[in-house]
Parts: sequence; structure tokens; C-alpha cells
Amino acid sequence: MKGVVHRVRGANPRSPDYQWRTKLNLLGTLVQRDLEARYKGSILGNLWPVLNQLAQLLIYTYVFSIVLQVKLNINGMPGDSKLTFGLWLFAGLIPWLAFTNGLTQAATSVISQTNLVKKVVFPLGLLPLVPILSAFIESSFGLAALVAFVAFSAQGLHHTLWLLPLIWIPQLLLTAGLGYLTAGLTVFLRDIPQSLGVILNLWFYVTPIVYPAAKIPEAWRVWVFWLNPITAIAESYRDLVLVGTLRHSGELAVATLVASVIFYIGLGVYRRLRPAFADVL
Repeated sequence: MKGVVHRVRGANPRSPDYQWRTKLNLLGTLVQRDLEARYKGSILGNLWPVLNQLAQLLIYTYVFSIVLQVKLNINGMPGDSKLTFGLWLFAGLIPWLAFTNGLTQAATSVISQTNLVKKVVFPLGLLPLVPILSAFIESSFGLAALVAFVAFSAQGLHHTLWLLPLIWIPQLLLTAGLGYLTAGLTVFLRDIPQSLGVILNLWFYVTPIVYPAAKIPEAWRVWVFWLNPITAIAESYRDLVLVGTLRHSGELAVATLVASVIFYIGLGVYRRLRPAFADVL
């Protein structure tokens, strides 16, 4: 906290700009500490996120490409490569894992930090964001591994990689909105984290992550793409990293709109419930 105050010294403490900079600096500090605490004492430290995601890439490649002999034809990728389907699958798993890991941890972020909740001056709005940003940063290691494997397999990279930040916006808005909503409700309804696990399991299988979207019946495909923001996000990851073009720009725009609405609702509910947190905990 002292480092945060020092960096903004000289500014007017009552100005909105000072308050925003203070909160952003504090958020950055909390995320850094959260990442460090996850692997504190381990020999490999922050290499574990990379190893975990590489292990998933290898496992899924072995199961689907070698055992089940599943093949995909992707422009720019070798069709006869055992690695192609694994890369395609991993590209969809990266945003999904960032979403689910961040959301499940955000749901319990308030009840697990009762000491901070009871501090009058602590900005409680930061609590759900810490695990969400930590999970997002960890997913970036997997994304870096994916890009490296694609460069090796396809002997090059697509220029569309620079458009990835466009996908991160709806991804973070959606995760943060649901994170705020579940974090606030969990203070009063402790069944929320368990219910969330069931919902996410169902959500995973209605999202084309382990199967191509083309396999979805035509009558259902429009609903899966337009009402499920994660579908557009996962498919856009694959488009930009593997294909080299954004084939679902319309669906991504709708996903951004839906994610923005969810963020607005989730944050509103969280702010409405926040004054009662200390009394309940």
C-alpha cells in the first residue's frame, strides 16, 4: 500500500484521476501477489501455468489425434499433421479455461477475504477482479505456447494475431460481470459456487470447444453462436491464431454487446449488495 501511495504523491487525493490511479496500482499489486502466492515454495514457480497448459495440449492431441484419429482441414495448417486437431482444440480451451478459472475463484473472492471486507477504506470492487485477471494472465502463457506450436507446424504466423485484444474485451467483460454477480450473491447464498460448477459443466458441452461448430445442427447453430458469447470468443481465437481471418465478426460484436450488458448488471448487483457484506460476514 505504501508503494501505491508513493507513486501518486503530489496529486489531489480527492480528484477522480488520483482515485482511479490508486485503485489501478492497488489492483496490480494484488494480482501480482495472488500469482506469486499460488506457486510460492514450489521449485518451478510461475512455470507451472505453462507446464499445465502444455500437458493439456499434449493429452488432448494424443486422445483425439492419435487414439481417435480425428482430423481437421484448416487453411494454412498441414491436414495430415497429428498436431493440427490438438492445436485447434487448445485454441478453444484457452479462453474457456481463463473464463471458468477466473469465474469460479471470483465467486468466493468476497467470503474468502473477510479481513479486507471489514476494512472501511478498502475498495471492495477490486476483490472479484483479482482472480479474474490472474487467470487471464496465466492463460496468456498457454496462448504463447499455442502461437509457438502454430509457428512450428505451419512454418509461419498470421498477421491477425494483432487483433487478439479485440477478443479479450468481451472475454474480460463477461467474466467480470458474472464474477461480480456470483461474488455478491455468494455472500448471502453459499450454494452459488456449487451451483456454478454444475452450470459450467453444462455450458462447456453446449459450446463447440471439443467438437467443431459445423457438427451442430443448422437449426441450433444460430442459437449457439448468437446467444452464447463464449462460442464467438473461442471461435475467434481459432480464426485469428490458426486460420488468419476473422470469420465471425458479427457474432463477436453481439458477444461484446451481451458481455457489456452482463457486466453492467453484475456490477450493479454487486454494488447494491456491497453495503451489507460486512454485516453478513
